[in-house]
Amino acid sequence: MTDKLIIFDTTLRDGEQSPGASMTRDEKLRIARQLERLKVDVIEAGFAASSNGDFEAVKSIADAIRESSICSLARANDRDISRAAEALRGAAHPRIHTFIATSALHMEKKLRMTPDEVFEQSKLSVRFARNLVADVEFSPEDGYRSDVDFLCRVLEAVIKEGATIINVPDTVGYAVPELYGNFIKTLRERIPNSDKAIWSVHCHNDLGMAVANSLAGVKIGGARQVECTINGLGERAGNCSLEEIVMAVKTRRDYFGLDLNIDTKHILATSRMVSQTTGFVVQPNKAVVGANAFAHASGIHQDGVLKARDTYEIMRAEDVGWSNNKIVLGKLSGRNAFKQRLQDLGVALESEADVNAAFARFKELADRKSDIFDEDILALVSDESVAKDNEQYAFVSLSQHSETGERPHASVVFTVEGREVRGDSDGNGPVDASLKAIESHVNSGAEMVLYAVTAISGSTESQGEVTVRLQNSGRVVNGVGADPDIVVASAKAYLSALNKLQSKADRVAAQG
Repeated sequence: MTDKLIIFDTTLRDGEQSPGASMTRDEKLRIARQLERLKVDVIEAGFAASSNGDFEAVKSIADAIRESSICSLARANDRDISRAAEALRGAAHPRIHTFIATSALHMEKKLRMTPDEVFEQSKLSVRFARNLVADVEFSPEDGYRSDVDFLCRVLEAVIKEGATIINVPDTVGYAVPELYGNFIKTLRERIPNSDKAIWSVHCHNDLGMAVANSLAGVKIGGARQVECTINGLGERAGNCSLEEIVMAVKTRRDYFGLDLNIDTKHILATSRMVSQTTGFVVQPNKAVVGANAFAHASGIHQDGVLKARDTYEIMRAEDVGWSNNKIVLGKLSGRNAFKQRLQDLGVALESEADVNAAFARFKELADRKSDIFDEDILALVSDESVAKDNEQYAFVSLSQHSETGERPHASVVFTVEGREVRGDSDGNGPVDASLKAIESHVNSGAEMVLYAVTAISGSTESQGEVTVRLQNSGRVVNGVGADPDIVVASAKAYLSALNKLQSKADRVAAQG
């Protein structure tokens, strides 16, 4: 086996299955470009057969990305596989990832197929896919809970049919590290042609062990591909976290003995982009990318770090994209300094017009707060990108009045397909009044299921980043807005969520 570990990112497919995390085609493409800068080996761009929207997203990414392999998920049937191949036609390195459930529970209750039927369908699907692309991945869904004898039979057959990657998913997060690692090892030892394929792991985090299980699959089982997502994004408790896998293997190369392609300096920027795009906030104590990941509050720790960083730091913050100098720009900073900072943060805007628009927003922000932090710059760039993607509703201005003993009142001006409208309402507080003012005109009928505020940086001058999650007719969407005025940020977030709710994109959740 190679001494290189392949990083397979499924943020745009499995990560998007988180309720409210669905992304537009342009948002997916933007994240895919960032994943390419991160030097991810394989990007699973979506499930092309699930909807026209997902097909177009996979196609756009396949046409645009040249360095990373681009993968589409497909159920084990000719229609899904053909649709995936069509979407991947423009890819420099296309991969079809086909799957079918192999556990007794899934075969009986979900598929209503016999083991022999699943066996035949597995072979036929891989054979069909192999005639369309050279790189075919096969996953036995709920593989970890499958009968070992049956699984060996299926996997031996699909390798014989030309599967180049065999992925063994812990679909429901049931595994524990030692057992999972030995499970992969047993499969590789028992299957005669196991050396003809690269083995892969895909672990869910229901018991909080997705990263540990994946690493055990690598170290004990001999897997050489890990399927993971940025920030561990994913349905239920999420997936294996890319940043944790990468930094564990890099930091403990003495133990794992594996090389990676990943350019770790882009990890933080990628994490923030995914967080701001989906509205899923990164917890402060999250490993590697959390706000407190390299913070030291204990006096003993602080003293040690000041004397020698490696007393308490096993990684360098700057190696994953954190800046030693948090305060980077101010109102006197010029366009070139701003553009250079964007490059340092791993942000690549598509045109000079986009840079100019972002710089204008930076200047507006600099007039309102004295120090501009990296987080502020990323937030305003993200805000600009969302505004470009979704044009139906756009924030213009807001005025509100509140005082003790009086019911707050807000007036919000926003555009509906380019035409300015005004909404007015009272509320229990200024935020409530502002959102009711918008709703008084829009009449979406959506239910708010989440409202969250996060400070983008420190001090009372900080921008507030607001996440609003709306639900309507079974559809769940997130909207994100940022502004030094938390009421304005709330209005922006609500309008962002409404834009996504009104989107005509048809979405069907994938499985895997």
